[in-house]
Amino acid sequence: MMIFVNFKTYQQGTGGEAVKLAKACFQVQEGTAVKIFPVVQTADIFRVVQETGGIVWAQHVDDIGYGPNTGQILPEAIKAAGAVGTILNHSENKLPLKVVAETIKHCRKLGLKTLVCSGSLEEANRLIGFAPDFLAYEPPELIGSRTVSVATAKLAVIKEFIKEIKNVPVLVGAGIDSQEDVRLSVRLGTVGVLVSSAVVLGNDPRKKLVELVEGFKN
Repeated sequence: MMIFVNFKTYQQGTGGEAVKLAKACFQVQEGTAVKIFPVVQTADIFRVVQETGGIVWAQHVDDIGYGPNTGQILPEAIKAAGAVGTILNHSENKLPLKVVAETIKHCRKLGLKTLVCSGSLEEANRLIGFAPDFLAYEPPELIGSRTVSVATAKLAVIKEFIKEIKNVPVLVGAGIDSQEDVRLSVRLGTVGVLVSSAVVLGNDPRKKLVELVEGFKN
C-alpha cells in the first residue's frame, strides 16, 4: 500500500516548502501500513533527504552517463543525492519507448527503482516488457483535475489494466482527490495511488494525506 506524492514544480513543493511537505508525508506515514513517497525536484533531493531522513523519489532522470551532458539529469547524481527511485514517462515529460527501456536498464544497474507512467492500456502493454518496478495508469486528460478522478471516470479501464498487467504492481493517478477514490482503486487490485495537486496545492496537505490513507483501510 503506497502513495506517491508528486511535488512537480509547484511553489508549494519547492525549496524549504518541499522539506515541509515531505515532513508532512512522513508524519502521516508513521503508525500506518501505507508508505508515502515524496517525489521531489532534482534540486531538492539532497536537502529533503538530509532534513527528513525519509525515502525520496526523483521526478525524472535521463539516459546518460558521466560526461558532457549539460542540463540533463544523471541517474548516478540522484542516487548520490539520496533518491531511491524515479518516475519515468509522465504525461508531462513523455519519452520514446526505446529511451524508457534504456533508462530502466540504467537505473536497475544502479539499484534505483522505477515507476513508469502510462496513459493507456495499449502503451502499458508495451512498457511492461521493460520490467519497471511499478506501472502507473494516468489518463492525461484527467491529470490536475480536482473534480473528476481516474477512479470514477475510468473504472472499466482500471479493471482491464489489473486483468492484463501481470507481474508488475499497478498504481493509478490523475484526479485522485478523496478517500473514496483510493478505496475504489485498491478494491480493483492496485497497490496504491499517485497524487499531486490534491495534496501539494491543498489548504492542509497533512489532513488530505490522512484522508487518503483512510481509503486503504476498507
